[in-house]
Order: sequence, then structure tokens, then C-alpha cells
Amino acid sequence: MAADPAASAGPPAGGLRVTGISKSFGGVRALRGVGLDFPAGTVTALMGENGAGKSTLLKIVCGDHPPDSGTVEVDGAPLRLRSPADARRAGIRLIPQEPEIVPHLTVAENVYLGALPTRGARRFDRAALRRRLLDDLVRIGFDQVLDADTPGIGLTPAQRQLVEILRALTGDAKVVAFDEPTSSLSEHEVEALFALIRRLRARGIAVIYVSHRMREIFRLADRVAVLRDGALAGTLDAAATDEAQIVRMMVGRDLSAVPARDRVPTGRIVLDVRGLTTDDVRGISLRVRAGEVVALAGLVGAGRSELARALIGDLPLRAGTVSVLGEELRLRRPSDAIRAGIGLAPEERKEQALFLDRSVRDNISLVVLERLRRLRFVRRAAERELAREYGGRLRIRTPSTEQAVRTLSGGNQQKVVLARWLARRPRVLILDEPTRGVDVGAKAEIHRIIAELARAGVALLVISSELPEVLGLADRVLVMQGGRITGELDRAAATEEAVLALAMADDLTTTAPAPQHTPTPTPTDGGLT
Repeated sequence: MAADPAASAGPPAGGLRVTGISKSFGGVRALRGVGLDFPAGTVTALMGENGAGKSTLLKIVCGDHPPDSGTVEVDGAPLRLRSPADARRAGIRLIPQEPEIVPHLTVAENVYLGALPTRGARRFDRAALRRRLLDDLVRIGFDQVLDADTPGIGLTPAQRQLVEILRALTGDAKVVAFDEPTSSLSEHEVEALFALIRRLRARGIAVIYVSHRMREIFRLADRVAVLRDGALAGTLDAAATDEAQIVRMMVGRDLSAVPARDRVPTGRIVLDVRGLTTDDVRGISLRVRAGEVVALAGLVGAGRSELARALIGDLPLRAGTVSVLGEELRLRRPSDAIRAGIGLAPEERKEQALFLDRSVRDNISLVVLERLRRLRFVRRAAERELAREYGGRLRIRTPSTEQAVRTLSGGNQQKVVLARWLARRPRVLILDEPTRGVDVGAKAEIHRIIAELARAGVALLVISSELPEVLGLADRVLVMQGGRITGELDRAAATEEAVLALAMADDLTTTAPAPQHTPTPTPTDGGLT
């Protein structure tokens, strides 16, 4: 193991230091005596499995949670952090994975909320605000992707993330923490972010970078700090280590890359989409068979999530049909799709799928309550047993199914969403970025769940921006651009180069090859038993 020299060289010349940080939530010990430096002018990657304590540590240094014990220092001065405002005054900034945007304020108002320019008798100076934002957009390199006057409700997930970054970099920052900042960004936006982080490092700012994407770590980080089970597992010099060593430190065991999913015999056509058109997608035709995994690939903005929302009845259809097992559906609302056997695990799980302040039990049982009712009352014992069964099958790490979902790590929150649909026994399951923001261990478990669902005969439509994941999981890959399918690749022809060529194709009149109409043997209606 290549130890990081900074870890034993005494206090850094500047930056952030935490010493002896411990934190418990009820009976769960989230952090255990963590001591770690984040030196000025250095990018430190903070890594660990979901549930290792990364988010708790960030929340403590940003004033969201008080530690049970331990100290936080900036530039050698101890801090008493009673609120996020205290941390901000000390120069600590956090860019969260889930942006917090005021929906009815513009981009400019969201960025400078609390510090809006005025003129005269304290009148709001909108022109000065727009000039200030434009200057910052140009300085940071985001001027091509954000407009000052766009309301928060009209922003894409990627744009909301960029607004959070802009907001964090206003004022005098000494420490900037990025929590999975690229999970919603396009390649162009990622490059602009990386250039910004390098400029922050050159200015002597301590950068904390949380990501599960190894390529990013090796492109950006000077050093890697790994948490495991709430304790510091060690620090590494990024230039002198490799992915396998980091993974071993994270999980305490070797974890090789997830191999390609074994193919299973596919059955009858379950999902049949013909000419589907909405305000966002045009002329979409596709078929998914029982036991088949079809991946939707494409760049940010290609229309994949909008297609998923249309299939679940959340966006109105302008033209086309959606059929399940040969029966055409009338999709006026999500409940119509759910009754027909279609489920969706959306990209924005916290906003669109989970009730964060409700228990794991409540969230899992949400779509099967009619099965648990006796007369007008839910049988609580049956509900608890169902939550325990599916929580166990998906290895959800929680002390109890009565635990609030808000307290779980991102990977375990995603498994709660999957457990909900497994309990429903869907015929068709649409997974939108199912491993976004989860660690390598949780990602492998989610891949295992997808393989199990395919073996059980569920028709799976998987949206992913990670090409290795697409190629490892899919029987077929449909590539989208500009709201259309630009091509279809079977497993043998699907390579990263072929997918990217279709994702960036100039000719949007290209369409996917016509799907095969002859069903293969072994019909099944899917569902886990």
C-alpha cells in the first residue's frame, strides 16, 4: 500500500483538518474516531461504500450535524459549527449530490439568494443581478449551459447541479466539497467542472471530491482517503495506487469488475411500443421480451428519461401506442401503467420515488397496499413481513425496517425503490440510472438484482449513462439522440465506439432496425415469485 506522505507529516500549512470525529444516530454508529487532513491546494478524493460515513462526515464539517466528539479546524483555527451558516462564514462550501433549488426563482436569484443586489431605497436591481451572473458564468465556464432567467422548475437535473456549484463558489471559499458532482452532467459540462476544480486547486483551495467513478478519481485527485464502516481505512497517494487497491480498501475484499450478465432464454413480447410521440420524443418504436434486458443509451438530453415517464403514464402521448402482453393501454396517469404491470425506478429517486421521512416499511409496501388490506385496513403484520422479506433479499443495510429512508445511504435508498417493485412483481420494469451515486459494492448488488429479475422473466428497460454498465447488462442497446432512436445494436455489435457513434450521429433521420416479430419459445408473464 502506498501511504500518503501528507497523512503523517503533521498539520497542513492550510486547509481542513478533522480529529477524532465520532457520530451516532440512535443505535447506528456512523463515524468512529475519524482523523483526516484535507490540505490547501490539494484535491482529496473521499471514497467508501455507501454507508461508510462519507456523507455524515461532510455534513459535520458543513455544520449540518454536530459531532458526538472530535474537532474541526480550518487553517489551524478550531471551529464551533452550530449551523451551515457558521461553516460558510469559515469558508467551507458543500455542493450536494441532490441540488436544493427554489422552483419559482430564476437561475440568477437561486445563485445569489440571500445576497441579491439592490439600488436606491433597497430596490431589487435585476439588471445588476444578471450582469453579475453572466460574469460568473463566463469565469467558471458554464455560460453555454445556463440562462440567467430560466426558472428553477424548468431546469434539467444537470442544470440544477451547475446552479449549486455556482452558489457554492460565491464569496471567499477555503474548502470546497463536491458530492458526486458529475452524476447528472454531460461530457462537456464535466470537462468544464474539471477545469474549474483545477483552478480552485491552483488558488490554494482545499478540494474534497466524493465520487464512485474511478476514472474521475485518477484524473483529478492528488490523494485518496478511504472510509470503511465509519472509520478511516487509510490514505493513498493517487499517483501510486490503482483501482484494485482502492476497492480492496473500501470493501475489505477483492471485488473484480462485474462480468457480462449471462443470457437467459427470452419469452414472448411483453412491452410493445409503436410510434410513441410526446412533446419530447418522436416516433419511438421498441419491443422488450420476457427475460430480456434492453438498454437505452445516449447523451444527456437525448430524451431517455422523458420516454420512461411517457411509458409510465406521467407524460401525455401525442401519438402512438403502448401495449403489454398484446393489450393496448390507455395511459392517462401512472396508476394505469402500474395496474398493467409496468414499474419505474426513476433517476431522481429522492424527488420522484421516495417518501424520505417515512419508514423503509412504508416505502416498500406503497404499491402493494391493496394486497395487504383486509376490508379497509392494512394488515400491519403482513406489511412488516413483506418489508423484512424484500429488504433481506436486496440486502438493505438498515437497523430496522422502521428506520426513516432519509437516514439510509444512496445505494440503500435505491435498493428500497427496487424492493418496492419486486414486491409488486412487475411484468415490465424500467430502471432509470439504477446505479447513479452508488458505490462499487452496491452497484454489483444492483447488477445481481437485474440479472435475477431477467431470470424470473421480467422485461427490463434500463437507462444508463455508463457505457461499461450498458455493455455488461444489455441483450440489446437502443441509442437515442434528440428524442429519437438513432440505432439498435445487438450484444455482439455493441461496443463503446459503436454506441457513441450513434449517440453523436448527425443524421437524425436514422432509425433503428425493425424489431423481430416472431416470438421465441418459453412464454412467460414475468414476475418474481
